Amino acid sequence: MVSKKDEKMVSKKEDEKVVAKKGIDVAGVLAAIETEMSKIIVGQKKTIHGILRAVLCDGHVLVEGVPGTAKTLIVRSMATILGCDMKRIQFTVDLLPTDITGIMSYTPQKGFEIQKGPIFTNFVLADEINRSPPKTQSALLEAMQEKEVTIAKETHTLPKPFFVMATENPVENSGVYTLPEAQVDRFLFKLLIGYPEGKEEQGILKTNTTIRTFESYDLKAILNPERIVELQDKVKEVFTSEAIEEYIVKIVEESRNKNWEMGKYISYGGSPRASIALYIASKAEAIMKGRDYVTPEDVREVVYPILRHRIILNYEAEAEEITTDKVIKRILAKVNVK
Repeated sequence: MVSKKDEKMVSKKEDEKVVAKKGIDVAGVLAAIETEMSKIIVGQKKTIHGILRAVLCDGHVLVEGVPGTAKTLIVRSMATILGCDMKRIQFTVDLLPTDITGIMSYTPQKGFEIQKGPIFTNFVLADEINRSPPKTQSALLEAMQEKEVTIAKETHTLPKPFFVMATENPVENSGVYTLPEAQVDRFLFKLLIGYPEGKEEQGILKTNTTIRTFESYDLKAILNPERIVELQDKVKEVFTSEAIEEYIVKIVEESRNKNWEMGKYISYGGSPRASIALYIASKAEAIMKGRDYVTPEDVREVVYPILRHRIILNYEAEAEEITTDKVIKRILAKVNVK
């Protein structure tokens, strides 16, 4: 039997665990992660911030950028600092769905057994996802949405956290397949990685993995999978007022509106999934800034990476060099908070 004294001690320890969980200094932890990232990544602060925000939202990221802008290195470094496993899938025209998910194989000694694919990890880098045909792309995108994979009629749950960063090369157009809009919508954010500035590129000359090994940077694991799930739960607790909710809905509604000056360029606007994405991403942005409530500035900060791949423009927009970012800018100028 457990004595009353022991019961009180157990109760006290449980209370301490709850207090510790509620008292996580999220902003401090995230600042420490960004500081650790700066050991190996020069510049790209907005990209790092965006990827970290997506992890907090339990979402996925599509990154567009020319080769050589540290996309792979960012994900590898982030996985190490977050204490997670990471695997890279190089998408090619002959890549099969089973190369991603896994197969059921037979050996005389062991019989039938499941060989799990590289999708079974915490961080997946899907490099140049648009180089594979739609059937192979769908194998990854289904796993992203369902967080589970079926192999030989057996369903397997993917590990938590599960994060995918897919990259696109905007330079080449031969031998690539356009990602269907319905599939692109599965990505929480679309981030654009540009060239570094002069001083940043000068710093890259001295800090790169060509002249130094990855291990020599001695990156410290600040989190682990369990703590990341805790932080994701913490994001959901951030307060969003009714006025902010209305602001989010109005922004997405305006992206579908054809009856205004920019409406003639829009074929399709954001779906309800865009509203949900804005809702959770603005919470993550708030907590990254050390607040437990969402402001209009948080919404405006995340609206570009959320809507830029969800607003589909027509040929007239392309002819007049109207981009989705320009449309989003005009939407924000038009829609006000009550």
